[in-house]
Order: sequence, then structure tokens, then C-alpha cells
Amino acid sequence: MSSEKRKIAYIDGKPYEIGGHHTSILKFVKGYLGDDKVPTLCDDPNLAPYGACRVCSVEVALIKDGPTKVVASCHTPVVEGQHIFTNNDNLQNLRKNIVELVLTDHPMTCGTCEVNNNCELQKVANNLGISDHRYNNPKQHKGIPKDTSHPYMRMNLDHCINCGRCVRACDEIQGSFVLTMSGRGFESRITTDNDMLFGDSSCVSCGACAHTCPTDAISDIFKSKSADVDKKVRTTCSYCGVGCNLEASIKNNKVVSIDTPKETEVNAGHTCIKGRYAFGFYDHPDRLRTPLIKRNGKFEKASWDEAYDLIKSEFNRIIKNHGPDAIAGISSARCTNEENYLFQKMIRAVVGTNSVDCCARICHSPTAWGMQQTFGMGAATNSTDDIYHADLFLVIGANPTTAHPVTGAKIKQQVMKGKKLIVLDPVTTELANLANYHIKLRPGTNVAVLNMMLHFIVKAKLYNADFIRDRTEGFEKFIKEIERQDVDQLAKVAGVDKQLVKEAAIAYATAGNSMEFHGLGVTEHEQGSKTVMLIADLAMITGNIGRKGVGVNPLRGQNNVQGAADMGCQPHQGAGYFNVADQKVQQYYSEKYGVTHPTKPGLKIPQMFDAAINKELKAVWIIGEDIVQTDPNSAHVIEAMESLEFLVVQEIFMSETAKLATVVLPGTTFLEKDGTFTNTERRIQRVNRAAPPLPGTKPDGVIVAEMMQRFGFKQPDYNADQVLKEIADVVPFFKGVTRERLGAYGLQWPVDEDGTDTKILYKETFKLGKGQLKNFDWKESTEIETNQKEYPLILTTSRALQHYNCGTMTRRTSNIDIMDEDILLIHPIDAAERDLITGDFGRLYSGRGKVDLKVEVTDKVKKGVVFTTFHFPEHMVNMVTGHGKDEETMCAEYKVSSVDVKKISNRFEPKEKEKEHQVQVK
Repeated sequence: MSSEKRKIAYIDGKPYEIGGHHTSILKFVKGYLGDDKVPTLCDDPNLAPYGACRVCSVEVALIKDGPTKVVASCHTPVVEGQHIFTNNDNLQNLRKNIVELVLTDHPMTCGTCEVNNNCELQKVANNLGISDHRYNNPKQHKGIPKDTSHPYMRMNLDHCINCGRCVRACDEIQGSFVLTMSGRGFESRITTDNDMLFGDSSCVSCGACAHTCPTDAISDIFKSKSADVDKKVRTTCSYCGVGCNLEASIKNNKVVSIDTPKETEVNAGHTCIKGRYAFGFYDHPDRLRTPLIKRNGKFEKASWDEAYDLIKSEFNRIIKNHGPDAIAGISSARCTNEENYLFQKMIRAVVGTNSVDCCARICHSPTAWGMQQTFGMGAATNSTDDIYHADLFLVIGANPTTAHPVTGAKIKQQVMKGKKLIVLDPVTTELANLANYHIKLRPGTNVAVLNMMLHFIVKAKLYNADFIRDRTEGFEKFIKEIERQDVDQLAKVAGVDKQLVKEAAIAYATAGNSMEFHGLGVTEHEQGSKTVMLIADLAMITGNIGRKGVGVNPLRGQNNVQGAADMGCQPHQGAGYFNVADQKVQQYYSEKYGVTHPTKPGLKIPQMFDAAINKELKAVWIIGEDIVQTDPNSAHVIEAMESLEFLVVQEIFMSETAKLATVVLPGTTFLEKDGTFTNTERRIQRVNRAAPPLPGTKPDGVIVAEMMQRFGFKQPDYNADQVLKEIADVVPFFKGVTRERLGAYGLQWPVDEDGTDTKILYKETFKLGKGQLKNFDWKESTEIETNQKEYPLILTTSRALQHYNCGTMTRRTSNIDIMDEDILLIHPIDAAERDLITGDFGRLYSGRGKVDLKVEVTDKVKKGVVFTTFHFPEHMVNMVTGHGKDEETMCAEYKVSSVDVKKISNRFEPKEKEKEHQVQVK
């Protein structure tokens, strides 16, 4: 037992221990006695204390029976020996007086209000016994027209109480500074961007203002704060790798709105436009609702038994005639861990091949491979909560405020508070605009710039000699190779300022805690894996690993891309990342699955395409991946799919890939299933079914389990909890995971048998024992060497805030009102050479294909670089992207495609969307 004296404060005469951290009286009281003990109006636990309304006032005395003083509990610190009184006649009268003053300018029409029975003002007033007020009505808000101009939110200032929570949420959580309080006294009111209409403002539709508003002064079109629902179901978002906790409101078995709990470890009551508002896809009329079989070139509706029997017959025929390796599977990062695990098990244990892969191949496979070579495990070393403990951020090839908005907002907030930021990106992103050092490198030169940074750190002797000696191997060879780097030549090929790179390197090495984040701008290159290993070098030689506020942290793209890889949806590693080429591993899986595990190496996705065209691969089963639209060189992918004898596509919509299928199976969305997702910080979180599957559809795990049974494999009926138990038995870092233990907040793997999880990796040792320092020289992309004379511009692609990858889900929501086409960004000098101005249509073309896009002329992109997104099948941007691949993992080189642009004389008229998506179904 600790001999340290316990610090005590008293609440209404009873002693309570003060924790080791500084806290307010309000948090102290709430922590022990719950949220209802002290009323609040202007307070939100996710915002800084404000002290505006004073409804939370309490009386405090420094000694027992001593004189008391009334203070606002939200921002008054609790101190040792303090006596706190939460309720007496004096406080009741004070609170009633305050609330009555608030109500002088608030309509007493609760019965017809959208948030009736879920209004904080109403609750406080009722608890204080207030049904009317004694004061004249100043009417400063009355008569302000309701602003309905925003596509998602509504502003009804008649009901505003000037608590300022919306303004603070916009400032402190999202960092957009759209809202402000204008005027003084009775004239004060909320305004947006200098009195613009809400819909015309710079709002990014995160909904933080609506979420925090204690009344319905700001609400949303889905009425997410309405109490008129049957139940609320907590689940995990299916968009990006942040893994935000959501709360779905259910009415008559339908999801009517999405909100988020205030207290979550991942997102703390925050979401982005997609997570909060883009859920309408789940029951959209375009949803597939019956199995389809293509006969004579046309889809015909079929029963589940017909579809299953045809798959069984064709798979058995192909296995008999060509062997199991003539079949392959592509799983989905949009599916749960349980579904991914079961799918790879089916491909390996039932079909008998290791040819199973997932979208991690074309996004973060270089991260996994590179970090396994240097650290031992291919996952983020730290928690996103460590953002608050970092002193400097290094963001490489990522645009988190767009692609990972909640994490991006956290980084942005810390930078605005004075923490340093280095950004390596050829595009001037939102964070790049805030950066102390924006290194605007040419796409394909990450290795060159990282070698420069490492060189400057070594030359200045700013490396951590103790950490290198005790925790790493290979430093002697590494330092020789780094010292010989020609930084002048590297600066020239990267198109960067040598001095700026030097200053950034020194800043990273000398900051107390330097935390790195990277995205697909690192991995989707020929030297993607090498870049990841150099990032690991940077962390290791400076000792920025194994503690809070540091580390190497990939920003995973899709919601469960980490989980899909964890579950073994890759040809070279099974569930738990065991090497399937190892005989002992094969024996291990054989014992777990009850059948002989395949021994032949499997095919990666690009190899599947080539094998299909070469007639070696006969059949593919794809779950939830629109490879025709999202994989590079779309014409090549289409040729591969059309070369197959049999293609099964399990989807929720008729995607571009599904149109080429022999059999289409209607799966379900995340809102219609149970299971778990694993986010970018290794956090395993529960997915809870909010609504029943649409008639005619089945959860993806149910489909796979039923198909396994149809093949004669002894697979129990699908139950997500039972599959999770099997995963915990097979995957060592899931050993202590149960659905019950995951609770509301989840657990970060590895999870010990007793349920203890791991916030930070490598505190004392690496998985490999010692970290492995690697060195690599930069080399030019083959794409540039081969094609740049004919196609002098470099195309790099990414995604937009409003949409998600191929847009399958977000295009089926009203997000399209905000962004409904892919736009081509081009530098002013490049545009002038091609007679292009903003608003023109340009033909983007390469040796693979062409696409016509609207042009925006901007210096956001580097000269010689063009940029666009790839969300719309009307455009099919990936007709242009190339065949380049990471040398180690075959990850596609989306970030470097040699292209050119020319102005087209006639303005491009896209085909009608209905015709573009039309599919013949009998």
C-alpha cells in the first residue's frame, strides 16, 4: 500500500478522494455522484470550461463549517480539504433565477418542439420546478427566421439560449471557426461567416454544433435529438479507419438518424459529414435485394438455393478440372473481422488455396510489410489519444482533415495551439497550410526526402545514441550509407528546398515527442515499403518510439482494413500474420480448421488479374470490393474479369464489378449486422445490428457460412460472437478478446488472456527483439522513366471529404448536393501552357486511357503535378492510372501516373446517371 497521503475533498459532508490529476469541481462531483447532481447548460464535457450560465454554481468552504462562497463549478478547481455543497435553498433560488432569465427569451412551447423530452433546458427547468417565469420578455431572438439553407442542419435562433456551445464546438473540436457570437447584451446572437446563410458558409457539416446544442437552436434534418424513437443502438462507423462510435436512432425498425455518444475514446462526440449524415445508403432503392444469375448476358432473379447450387457446381467443376488454385477470393475491409476471418477460412479450408487477398493490397500492404521488417508488427505503434501528448507532428503523404476527419481535426487543434507540424505532400492540404515546414516534394521522391532528413540528423549528431545502442541493430552500416547521401542531388530530384528539409529534420529530432502519421501518399509508390522502413528509421534513431506522444502511425484508409489483414485476408499470411509458407504454420492452421491447409503460395490481387487474362485463374469470389472502379488501369481489370469462367460478387449495390459477375449475392450494410471492426490504432470495437437486414438480403457472414455448409464443411450457423471466440483461439493477439470485454469503448490489440489491452507498442522491446535499421537509395519511378517524355505531367489521386473511395455508399445520400463530380487540379503554369482556365473541361489521358474532367487552376498542386479524386463511375479516373507497383508488396502506384491534359473544345456532357448504372434484370 502506498504511504502517500490521500487527498480528500467533501461533497455534501461526505469525503471523496481527489484523483492524481487536476480537475474541476463539476467533474469531481459528476465522477462520484453522476451527471444529475449539479445542473448545467453551457457545459459540455468535450469542451473547455466556459462559466457563462452559472447554473452549475455550488457553494464551497475551505474548512468545515467555515464561510462559503458561490462559484461556477465547471471551471473552479477542486482542492484538498474543500467542502462542496451542491444543493440548498440559496443555490436553488440562484439557479431558478438564472433559468427564468434564460426562459424570458425562449418560447414555452415544449410540446411542439423537435427535442421535447430530450432538451437540456427543459430538463433543468423541470428539475428546478419552473413552468413559467416572472420577467418581461425582451424578445431579442423572437422573429428571427429559421435558416433551412444547409443541406443537413437547421438553425432556429428563436430557441437559442446564447450558451456559446456551438461556437466553441466549431472552434475547439472541428477548428472551422464558422460560428461566432455577434452583438452585445440583448442584441447578441449566433452568426455564421459574417452573417452568411448557414448553407452558404464554410461549414464542413461535421455536426458538432448540432450535437452539443442543448436545445433545438441548431439541429439536423434527421432530427437526431428527437426523443420520439423506439431505441438507440451504439455501433462503429463503416467509413474510414478512425473508427468513430455512432449511435443509431431506430423507429419502426428503420434507422432514422445517426448521432454519437458524448463519451467515447475514439471520437469524443465528434464525427464527420459521412459518419453522421451519409447513412441513407443502407435502405436506398438501389440496394440489391435478391440473388442474380447472369444467363445469356442478362441478369435473372434467383433464389438463394439456386445461387448457392450454381456456385457449388461451378467451383467443384473448376477444382476437378484445374485444381483449387484456379479459384481466388477477394475479401472486404468494409466487412467485419468475423466475416473476413470466415471468408479466408473458406478459401483456404474449403476451396483449398492461399489465393485470398483484400483491399489492403492496394493501400497499406507496404505499411504492414515495412513495419514487420523493422519493428515486427505491421500496425500503429501508438493511440490517437497520444496526439495530445505530442510536441511535433510529422504528416507524410496524408490529408487527415479530409480522409480521416476526426483524427485530422485533433491534429489541427494541437497545431493551432502552437505544436510544430511538418508536412511532406505535393499538394497544399489544409494541414500543409498550417505547417511550420511544408515540404512540397515531387510525387515518387519520398525516399529521397527521408534520406535527406536522416542525413541531416546524423550529421548534426542529433540521434539518440542510447536508444540506438540498446534497442536497435544495423546502425554502423546504416550511418555509413546515410552519410554518403548527396543531399544536393536529392533536393534537386525532389524539387525541394534543402534548407527547409534540414530545418524540419532538426525540429523532428529535437522535439520532446515527435509523432508520425502517414497515408497512401507513402505506400502507393514503387518504393512504398522502403519509405515505410525509412520512417521507422527516423523514429528509431531519434528514440521516438515506445512511449506516449510518439511513434509510427499509419492512417488506415477503409474502416476495417487493419482487421481484414489481421484476419488473414492476404495470400502470404494467415489469421494472426503467420507465414503460410512455413510447414509448422500450415500444421497449426490444419489443426485449427480440421482440414489440411494449402501449401502452395497464393496470388496477390494484381497477380490474379494477370492469371485470369492468361486463363490460369478460372473463378473469383469478391466481397464488397468494386475493383473495376478502384483498382488501377481499369481496362486491364475489366479484361481480367471478362476472361474468367465464373465470377461471384457479393455486394449491396450493382457496382461496376458486379455488372460483370456471373452470380451476384445481396449482402448487408454495417447497420444490419453484428461483429467487430479494428481501427487504425488497433482498437477492436463492437458493431451492433441497428436494423434487420432488408428483405431478400443476408449478412455477409451468413452467406459465407451457408456456402461452407453447402460445400460439406462442418461450419456452424453464423454467429458473430462464436466466430470471435474462434478468432481468439487462432490469433494470439486476440487471445483475451470477448464481446463482453470489448464493452462500449473496445480494446487495443494485443489483448492478454485476462483482457488487458495495449495502448502503446514496443515500450521495452520490439517484436523482433531489436529494431532493424534499414537503408535504401532513392530511384526514379519506372512510370516516369518510361512515359514522361510523352506524358510530362504526374497524376496523383486521393479522396474528398464528402465521399468514400468509389462513392458506392456516399453517392446514395444527399452528399452529392455538395460534391457531385471529380475535379482536376492543375498548376497555373501548366494550365496556361494548355490554354486552360478554371471551369474548362480538360481531357486527362495516358497510355492506358482517358477521362474528361472539369478543371480547377490552383497553386495547391506543385508545377508538373495534377490531382483528382476517383469517386464517380461516370468518370472512371482509374482508366488513366498505371501498372506501377510497390517492389515488395505489389501495392498499386496510384500516386505516380504519367499523364497529360488537353483542353477539349466541346464542354463535356456526362451520361445520365440512370443510364450509366443501368443493368438488365429479368
